[in-house]
Amino acid sequence: MGIRAEATPNPNALKFTTDKLIFEGTNSISVMPGDTSEHQILNDLMELEGVDNVFGYQNFITINKKFDVEWDNLSPQVISVLENYGY
Repeated sequence: MGIRAEATPNPNALKFTTDKLIFEGTNSISVMPGDTSEHQILNDLMELEGVDNVFGYQNFITINKKFDVEWDNLSPQVISVLENYGY
């Protein structure tokens, strides 16, 4: 149960997986800088300092960070947002 952070081939991206469905359906959702989403959780993640873009699908969200940001600082903030939504 809970949230798991998983490495990806891209060192600037982490995949955060939950045991609950975040997004219904079979479409993925991407939010790039300057964009907003109908999914408030993605907008909240984009507002975190150091987040470059986000990608969501079913039970995970992948966060791409800016190059000068450390995961040790950003990852707890991402988990906090996910937990605030009940994941």
